[in-house]
Amino acid sequence: MKLALVLPLLVPLLTAVACILAGASRVAQRALSVLGSGALLAAGLWLLRSVDAGGIQVVQLGNWPAPFGITLVADLFSAIMVAITGFVALCVAVFALANIDPARERFGFHPLYQLLLLGVCGAFLTGDLFNLFVWFEVMLMSSFVLLALGGERPQIEAAVKYLTLNFIASGLFLTALGILYGQFGTLNMADLAVKLRDQPSGVTLSSAMLLFVSFGIKAGVFPLFFWLPASYHTPPVAVSAIFAGLLTKVGVYALIRVFTLIFTADPATTHTLIVVVSVLTMITGVLGAAAQYEIRRVLSFHIISQIGYMTLGLGLFTTAAIAASIFYIVHHIVVKTNLFLIGGAIGHVRGTGELKQLGGLYRDYPWIGLLFLIPAMSLGGIPPLSGFFAKFALVKSALEIPSYWPVVAALAVGLLTLFSMTKIWAEAFWKAEPEGATGGTRGPVPLLMLVPIVAMALLTVAIGFFPGTLLDLATRAAGQLMNPNGYIEAVLGRTP
Repeated sequence: MKLALVLPLLVPLLTAVACILAGASRVAQRALSVLGSGALLAAGLWLLRSVDAGGIQVVQLGNWPAPFGITLVADLFSAIMVAITGFVALCVAVFALANIDPARERFGFHPLYQLLLLGVCGAFLTGDLFNLFVWFEVMLMSSFVLLALGGERPQIEAAVKYLTLNFIASGLFLTALGILYGQFGTLNMADLAVKLRDQPSGVTLSSAMLLFVSFGIKAGVFPLFFWLPASYHTPPVAVSAIFAGLLTKVGVYALIRVFTLIFTADPATTHTLIVVVSVLTMITGVLGAAAQYEIRRVLSFHIISQIGYMTLGLGLFTTAAIAASIFYIVHHIVVKTNLFLIGGAIGHVRGTGELKQLGGLYRDYPWIGLLFLIPAMSLGGIPPLSGFFAKFALVKSALEIPSYWPVVAALAVGLLTLFSMTKIWAEAFWKAEPEGATGGTRGPVPLLMLVPIVAMALLTVAIGFFPGTLLDLATRAAGQLMNPNGYIEAVLGRTP
């Protein structure tokens, strides 16, 4: 058994069990959560190095050959996603030590957090659609409880909306699985790729659309995104941050996986639809953000907007465009998680995230102002930060096709994104604090909050100054996705 492929699942599972066994010992649970998240980062980096050096890694659990058994498989795309998951998991786990209250810790925050990471990593590493559904449900159960943990009225309302929409997505997913299994007798993704290759049909197209809607709900694409800004601002910031960084990206990952591996016979229909939906997602998300005046609501709408950029590369369906999408996903996971953490730090010292009630932060906390500007300007696409190169790679790939109207939309949305970030800066940091404003600690930002914010900011700057490293890795990952014979051969053990 290839240990590097199994560890990203074993580590969060064993950490969750250990946290449960630690019982009422809050100190032990906190230490285990941080150590487990650090071990997940190490496991993710080991997996990435193993795949980069040795090619696609496959494990057939129970020695049942594909397509009959449970398959775990990691190509470069999967390995990149697991590695960046480990990084943000560690950062948020450290931040949570200063953000999550003792009551939530007693009621299971730390094991639930690790089970969420287990579901995320499982979705990235599974080789068949049914187990993708299973990992989605693991992720859904843990995320729902994390969202509702604390029992405050806004949280419960948000959790009901979140659960309802995700139940609908799960129902659509199961319907698609039933159609595919009834027609083709398999749900192994590599096996389906062989059986559906160059065979467009009504059954194939209907299954593709069902999965597109199901994954689109989880990713937050137009017009299926309304659950996201209604829920992400309600739980503690550590929960919001890990949701913002990872959960929608699992939906994007699933879209990229199935529409580069399985549903490729009729790109004029499927991928053109993805382009249209991507542009509408970008536009509606950024317009929603421009109308908001609460930090986490602004950032939640920007998640939607930025998802459009990621799926646009899939719709353009070239190696360069897919590489740009992968680059964009990594950039956005780091930047968006960091912005939510910074919003949490602001809430800690001021007691609110409402922009109209904030002000004077740059005078009192200049380091927080600088740390905010790094991910904010990166999200807006300002060079030389990571967001500039992510947008540049995507625009360049669209112009090479050529496809001009998505480029116009992407550039316009980038300007509006910059406007929203400037609004947060002007309202929270630059203007004078309103008279009578109270709340918050008014003291220094805790070190446990500051350290992960600094770490993410440094990674954003590093990607911006050395974009070639990530872009080269993303290009090789996109090459595997656009030429899936290597994936199919690794899983099935035969040349397709």
